[in-house]
Parts: sequence; C-alpha cells; structure tokens
Amino acid sequence: MAKTYKEINDKIKNGNAVVITAEEMVKYVEENGPKVAAKEIDVVTTGTFGPMCSSGAFLNFGHSDPPIKFEHLWLNDVHAYHGNAAVDCYIGVTRMVDIRPFEYGGGHVIEDLVARKKIRLKGNSYTTDCYPLAEIDTEFTIDDLNQAILCNPRNAYQRYVCAVNSSDRTLYTYMGKLLPNFGNAHFAGAGALSPLSNDPNYETIGIGTRIFLGGGIGYVLGEGTQHNPKGRFGTLFLKGDLKQMTSEYLRGATYPEYGTSMFVGVGVPIPILNEDLALKTAVSNSEILTDIIDYGIPRRNRPNIRQISYEELFSGEIDINGKKVKCSSLSSQYHARKIANELKEWIEKGDFLLNPPAETLPTDSIYKPMRQSLELKFVKDLKRKAVTCYEDCEIKIVAERIINKNTNHIIITTHENKLRGIVTSFDITKAVAQDKHEIKEIITKKVITTTDNEPIDVAARKMKQHEISALPVIDEQNHVVGIITSEELM
Repeated sequence: MAKTYKEINDKIKNGNAVVITAEEMVKYVEENGPKVAAKEIDVVTTGTFGPMCSSGAFLNFGHSDPPIKFEHLWLNDVHAYHGNAAVDCYIGVTRMVDIRPFEYGGGHVIEDLVARKKIRLKGNSYTTDCYPLAEIDTEFTIDDLNQAILCNPRNAYQRYVCAVNSSDRTLYTYMGKLLPNFGNAHFAGAGALSPLSNDPNYETIGIGTRIFLGGGIGYVLGEGTQHNPKGRFGTLFLKGDLKQMTSEYLRGATYPEYGTSMFVGVGVPIPILNEDLALKTAVSNSEILTDIIDYGIPRRNRPNIRQISYEELFSGEIDINGKKVKCSSLSSQYHARKIANELKEWIEKGDFLLNPPAETLPTDSIYKPMRQSLELKFVKDLKRKAVTCYEDCEIKIVAERIINKNTNHIIITTHENKLRGIVTSFDITKAVAQDKHEIKEIITKKVITTTDNEPIDVAARKMKQHEISALPVIDEQNHVVGIITSEELM
C-alpha cells in the first residue's frame, strides 16, 4: 500500500500521524513485518549529533555610519571570511584564534552566538568613497543581526570509519587522540539512528527536504561536498536560521593538537511511502557496516583492517588481530536519541510538516581525490643508509664510527637490526666530559621515528616539534632501514 506526502501531511495536521524513531522501527518491523509497518507507520524520525567540520555561518551586520567595506574582520578574535558584500561574512567552524590555537574557534563563536552571548567584532577596510570607515570595534548579539544563516557544506555522513593507530606514537587527528600500538579505537555516527542509513538510496531526501537542524528547522540544499554514494559515504548540504537554534545542538569543540570543530545536531524525517522504505528504516546496528582503518600508515597505503558493524562498535570493545581494543564514539548517542524524539514530538503536535524534495540526491556521483601537479616526496625518496652500532659496543667504537663515516647520528640496534636507540656526536662529547664508558649510559631510547611512506613534510614537522635533527627509518617489524636528517630535508 503506497502513501503520498499529502496523505501523511493531512494526518499530521489532524493529529493522527503515527510517528516512531528509527530505533523503535527496528523492533516494530521485527515483530510485525514491513508490510504492516508500511500500513501503520507514517513517519520514522532519525537523529545524529557529532563533529561536522564542514560547517559555518553567513552573517549580515547591517551598515555602520559612516559605512565600512570589510577587508578583514574577526569575531571574538577568530578570523572570518569577508569576500562577500560589504558587511557580510562567513565564519567556518575550523578557523582557530591566532592567539590561543586549539582552544577556541569558529564553532565556539557560533555556539556563543546562538546562546545569545555578546560577540566582539573587529574589522578594517582599505576604504573607498562610498565606504570611508577604516576600522571598527564593536559588540553585537545574534538579535542585532539581520540574518544569521547556518550553512554547512558537508554534514551527516552516511557512515564513518573506525580509526586506529598501529604506529609507535600518539596521533592527534580529526578522529580524536589515537593511542599507539592499537591502544584505542574511535568512530562516529549514530548507527541505526543515522539519517542517511535509513534512506540509503536517497528516495525521500533531497533539495528542499525539511529537517531538524541545530534545535531549529533547517533544509537540505542538496548533496554535500565529497558526496560518495558508491562508497556509502553520502553527505548532506544543509542550511537553517541560527536565530531558531540552541547551543545544546550546536557545540564548539576542541581537538588537542589538531584544531577546532563544531558538534551539529541533525534529524531527518523519513516518510513511509511504501513497504520498501519501511524495510529500509528498520536497519539495525548489526546490519550497518564500516571499516577499521589504520591511521598510523600514510593515506595512500592506509590498510583496511576489516569490516565491522555498529553493533560491535557500540559494545565498547573491538577485536583487532586477536587483541581486544577499547572503542568509543566521537558522537553522542544520547543527543541523537533526543533529536529523533524531539522531531517526533514536533510532528505529532502538527508543528512540522514534511517536504517532498524538488530533486533527490544523486546516487551515481564519482568521488575524486585531489589532482596533484607536483610529485609529493616521501621519506624513501630522500633517506640514506644509517650508520649503526650494536647496543653492546664501546663508546670509543661509536666515536670512531662518527669520525670515519662523517655523521652526527649513530643508530643503536640489536644484532637482528631492530631499533634500540640513537646516539649523537653531542652525546659522545658529553660522555667524554663526564667520563662515561658504556653506551647504555648515553643512549636515547625514546626515539622519534619515521617510515618509508611518510610524506617529507610530516617528517620535517616531527623534527621541528621535537627539536631533533634526525629520524631513524624503520619498517613494520621495527628493523632499521635508513635514516633521514635535517640535511636531506634542506
């Protein structure tokens, strides 16, 4: 039995619509079957609340007197993009303050804005005859603005990967802090509550679809950037009125040593137009699969360890090659459920009608990586043969090798060529001055390393961050396969 949007909206207006959440739909279809569900259920509500870095807002301040045409402007010291009309700007959630990086960014500005807090606006101009004001420094709240439009180019991924780290150092990523040697695992997304998991072919989601966004009403503008339906990584381009939204569902976020973002609350109603949609909205966490990806290996060689279900992810512990690894979500399942239930209440009260999309999302888009005209260099392109000594060598032998090989770095290995540490010419100088004779007295055992397939700029950043001048190059078994120094990088 097929239904129409008009029939469902009429039931919503009359207060007769049957609305349940996506989690409730799983149990309902299991007990009653998709045919009965298609007949009895009118709308299934979804929800997700997690970090969505491709988000931001257009703001219009109105004209000052005398007027100004912004060349640069800052909101609470966060640099915003001015390249629109004179007093419009776009602030992105990942833009950080210059004076306190990693502490505050565009996402926090938007959170403060919807919380009705005062925002400091500083701006300057190159001045023109019609815009003679050169500088401005003032405060405003969201109610002083003409428009405050949340405009998010890429939100609500259909699924997210599970990120792990096999390397021997901690990684700070957009998937959070990944501990070395598979010390933890992070994932995101709401599983069975996730909007695009409940309409994987985008039959009801497209341009003009009315949604829950940030605590207010928003709309789908179309497919999000990097929309990749063939890889089950569909995305949404969303917009809504910030003045309707709340700071509960728009939260600024800080990722240590990575940057800032914003948690965004999104809920999409799925009209049950037919039996097929009833079945699709009953998808369970055990049926939604994603991949465990090793972030400890450079992107082009990054392995897919295995597929995993959201049911296993939500269990809090996953299996990686026989090792039990603690697993946690970057998204809030509590808020995802709350969004789905709030949207359900709006519809039941008749405050929210469904919009048939003017055009559904494409299902045949091809996702392409960046075209790179210059060849990217990797460590293997610049490394040289390492000068090594065994851990039981005398300091005199190490000193002689530094002189004979004209090097400042000696890699200390086992007899099986496994890395044990590093000694520099400065270490030898100190040893002589302090009358030390054994390698174990001067060796640096906590060594920052690199691999053949690490990009050169990453290796350079490691040296700068740790104030060192060389990195041993190791393979997956911790065997020394070379060395790269600041000389090669220069």
